[in-house]
Amino acid sequence: MSNVAPAVSVVVPVRNEENNIGPLIDEIDTALGKQWAYEIIYVNDGSSDATGERLLERMKARSNLRQIRHEKSAGQSAAVRTGVRAARGSIVVTLDGDGQNNPAFLPALILAIEQGEGRVGLAAGQRVGRQDTTFKKWQSRIANAVRNAILKDGTRDTGCGLKGFRREVFLALPYFDGLHRFLPALVRREGFDIVYVDVIDRPRRSGVSNYGFFDRLWVGLMDLTGVWWLIHRKKSKPVATEVR
Repeated sequence: MSNVAPAVSVVVPVRNEENNIGPLIDEIDTALGKQWAYEIIYVNDGSSDATGERLLERMKARSNLRQIRHEKSAGQSAAVRTGVRAARGSIVVTLDGDGQNNPAFLPALILAIEQGEGRVGLAAGQRVGRQDTTFKKWQSRIANAVRNAILKDGTRDTGCGLKGFRREVFLALPYFDGLHRFLPALVRREGFDIVYVDVIDRPRRSGVSNYGFFDRLWVGLMDLTGVWWLIHRKKSKPVATEVR
């Protein structure tokens, strides 16, 4: 690994995606090219297939590719947090490991954070032309409607894996399982602006979804109540100066 700290860390939570590893890494490289010094952190969330082996093969030829493995699957939010904590870049971008998120949109997320000059806490991808089944689209539509009605976060799609943020902003948020679904509301709670970027969804290349219906909605109802409580219990930050 290079001793030069990257400006950007690309975090990819992944579970049992052996056939999607190589193509996605190549696309990330094409998207970021020479614009930024970057690293790619795959968080292998307890895969039982050859995902780990495929990553090790790629790591032999790429000094900016890292793999962090969860012994057992801990879920998408835990995988993202593991990656962000390990990140060396001040800006972090995330995308799903199944190939549905196109890395070509990563530069727009990074630029939104850079040009925000500290005011923008989150650049959130918003999917158009989704390639999911009718049932999955229905799930997301209901989940987003319920969440927006209660939290009023002004976001039509919190499930898109394409997101960008400053590392310190993410790590300052209260952590819980399911955090990734509530980032807009929690980032606004901290006083930051949000930039939305329309992104084109793609069909999954290979395999099946590893985070299903109950991970999306019903388990999240308790989290929704907790986030509402956090927002309404937020106190203004005191202005503190050291007396010398």
